[in-house]
Amino acid sequence: MAHLRSAQGCPWDRAQNYDSLKGLLLEEAYEVVDAANARDFDGLEDELGDLLFLVVFYSRVAEEEGRFAIDDVVERVHAKLIRRHPHVFGNVQAGDASEALQSWLSVKEQERVAAGKGAKSSIMEGILRSLPSTLVAHELGTRAAEVGFDWPKVGDLLEKIEEEIQELRQEFAKQSPHPSPGVNAGGQPAAETSESGPPSRIEEEVGDLLFAVANLSRFLRFDPESCLRRANQKFQRRFQAMEEKLFERGKQLKECSLEEMEAAWEEIKAAEQAKGA
Repeated sequence: MAHLRSAQGCPWDRAQNYDSLKGLLLEEAYEVVDAANARDFDGLEDELGDLLFLVVFYSRVAEEEGRFAIDDVVERVHAKLIRRHPHVFGNVQAGDASEALQSWLSVKEQERVAAGKGAKSSIMEGILRSLPSTLVAHELGTRAAEVGFDWPKVGDLLEKIEEEIQELRQEFAKQSPHPSPGVNAGGQPAAETSESGPPSRIEEEVGDLLFAVANLSRFLRFDPESCLRRANQKFQRRFQAMEEKLFERGKQLKECSLEEMEAAWEEIKAAEQAKGA
């Protein structure tokens, strides 16, 4: 990496900086996630190398400015792992994963106090706004759960989701006549809601529902972003298969009725389920 950034190296590598590398880092991270989801271990090995390359790249840019080097990055995470595992490298006992987590959280709290973040500071501080909203919801729920503010069991969370759906139905029932999704009452495309403006009651209830579902994923120890990515991929795969099936029958989608598309969709779904997809 040092040679690539040198005068004898690559002009593209020399031109990169902290900002230009951000998009590449996110892209490589998502490619790692996709390979892991697919259990594509050859691809996972390759993508982890690409992700490591970006870690080295960032470290080299910082080293050129005299800030830190890749060795410092490795030493820092090494020290953190030892510090936060007193139940492994120290005298603390942890009989199961739950006790190990409590040990980890105890050390994190000690670190917060040492960093000047006392009892008055919120445990919700420091959550990156740039994260996907599903991951923010996951992190919010995780931090709340760390202090015992969580649903006792999965059934309670499912009831919460049903409650949010009922509240959404109630808000829809207040509207008359009901506008079609994506259009306003005049039949024109609905304007996008500004993040800085007040949300409508329906938008608020949709948000509450999404938040509850993201926390259901967390509660079941799934990553909500991966869950949604899998669902997106499944929908795209089935939709494209439906397109192909109808095309083989001599029809374009715009020529088909909803009933014809749904029938083809169910055929695709049944075929996938028969294969265990």
